Amino acid sequence: MYVRTTTRRTNGGETVRYLALAHNERNERGVPVAKVIHNLGREDLLDRDALVRLVRSIQRFLGGEDGLRAGAPHGFDFVAAPECGGPHVVGELWAQLGIGKAIARVAGSGRGRSGVERAIFTMVCQRCLEPSSKLEATRWVGRDVVIDGVEEVSDDQLYRAMDFLLDCAERVQESVFFSVASLLNLEVDIVFFDTTSTYFEVDVDDPLDNTHDEAAAPGAGAGSLRRLGHSKDHRPDLPQVVIGLAVTREGIPVRCWVWPGNTNDQTVVAEVKRDLTGWRLGRAIYVVDSGFSGQANLRHLRSAGGHYIAGMKLRSGMAETEQALSRPGRYREVADNLRVKEVNVGDGDAAQRFIVCHNPAEAERDRLRRDQRIARIQTELARLKLQRERAKSKTDRAAHQRGECALRDHKTLSRYLRQTKTGRLVLDRDTIRAEQRLDGKYLLTTSDPSLSAEDVALGYKQLLEAARSFRDLKGTLALRAVFHRKDERIHAHVLICFLALVIIRVAETRTDQTWRTVRAELGQIRQGHFRSHDGEFTQTTELTARQRELHTQLGIPEPPRFGRISPA
Repeated sequence: MYVRTTTRRTNGGETVRYLALAHNERNERGVPVAKVIHNLGREDLLDRDALVRLVRSIQRFLGGEDGLRAGAPHGFDFVAAPECGGPHVVGELWAQLGIGKAIARVAGSGRGRSGVERAIFTMVCQRCLEPSSKLEATRWVGRDVVIDGVEEVSDDQLYRAMDFLLDCAERVQESVFFSVASLLNLEVDIVFFDTTSTYFEVDVDDPLDNTHDEAAAPGAGAGSLRRLGHSKDHRPDLPQVVIGLAVTREGIPVRCWVWPGNTNDQTVVAEVKRDLTGWRLGRAIYVVDSGFSGQANLRHLRSAGGHYIAGMKLRSGMAETEQALSRPGRYREVADNLRVKEVNVGDGDAAQRFIVCHNPAEAERDRLRRDQRIARIQTELARLKLQRERAKSKTDRAAHQRGECALRDHKTLSRYLRQTKTGRLVLDRDTIRAEQRLDGKYLLTTSDPSLSAEDVALGYKQLLEAARSFRDLKGTLALRAVFHRKDERIHAHVLICFLALVIIRVAETRTDQTWRTVRAELGQIRQGHFRSHDGEFTQTTELTARQRELHTQLGIPEPPRFGRISPA
């Protein structure tokens, strides 16, 4: 944080300076960009006495007039004050969850493996506190933060640790899951699963086809992960990978998967169920959205005594779906803006249980959106009709045909149109009536007869926890954009982000606050470094009442007041 100065020229030609309190943030490309926190105003009109009072207040917060920056103790020189609050909390949670022990146990004491656990922790800690590249981590450690057991780290150490991490990925994830479940008394009877995609930044000459990747791992197959596919990030021009994530009803991540970028959602459920069944979760209820609701997937989810709650596509054209939507019945109120009714389709072993959910508020929004689109279509049809009547030349007729083609091929408007035998476009009234019947509705199916319709509907709504985890992966933890090329490094990068997500979710669960709020408070805890000709020592800033409360909520000890004391 610093005082930023900008210069402006007034209309009268006078040059004036403005002051602002600012700090640097890195954008998606990793470039530092100044962000103004508070505008102090014109320099010549500034209340300097107010600034002096602010400086004195900061000095008192840091330990009085003889605090960290106000002046070192007699005979000592002030060296630096890197952050220690965030790394301390992340490190304590890392130890409580047994992640470090699991990695150290697998690493053993072999040659070159002594610092693997600390290198992996450094990357996870950076992802939680200041997400950036692995190269930036080598500068971040020691300069901006104090990490226990890590004085400095090289990029080679970090990359070797990433390569090693995949060797113990299965054991680490399983150890983390059961440690978290035990610490937080989690209910693991329901597992929510969803997928997302993340893209890669590539050079101009980097091949984008699906057949070549010079840096692919030996034996992994050319282009085994980085593929072009359906992009949920709206970047179809860039290669990507598909990431799967399973979370508990409390939002705690269970496990992550990485698949090639052209993987279809319908093809991954069998692998997910097989992996989680190995963790003695075979009888859990799996909650998935309509992208995974194929009949083969539903059979996989029912295997080994498991059950499912799955969303169904309303416009799939399946006979069972049409029957469920057309059956009469009375809705029951479940919660604000949510009504449900239960429908059974089929007999015997072929019977299937459906829950029709209706949201009145969403139904009104659907109606308004459709009315706006129909009004837009009618306006465009009227314009095309007038243009057709006025057309006298071949050029005018060609322009009219282009207008009709653009309307017919429109991504959202074309669904409300049909083409007559004469080639004219008109509103499709049958489609409009069919759409009206679906306003505010979504359809669920479940294999568990013991669940009430209300439980099924409310359970499905909790699938939003998986979506929230993906938002935090891409936002708070800056999963994307990914610059790695090797498959092992891609897997390891996702796993590092997964471990960071586990830690921030545990912190949020215990404090009932967002990680952004917790992290901002912890970032104020600093470790001052003082040096003299007789030796040197480190001292942590005095914790505020709020910071002490956070440590109590998190269930971890406060950082020691004094750290390293080294006589000359």
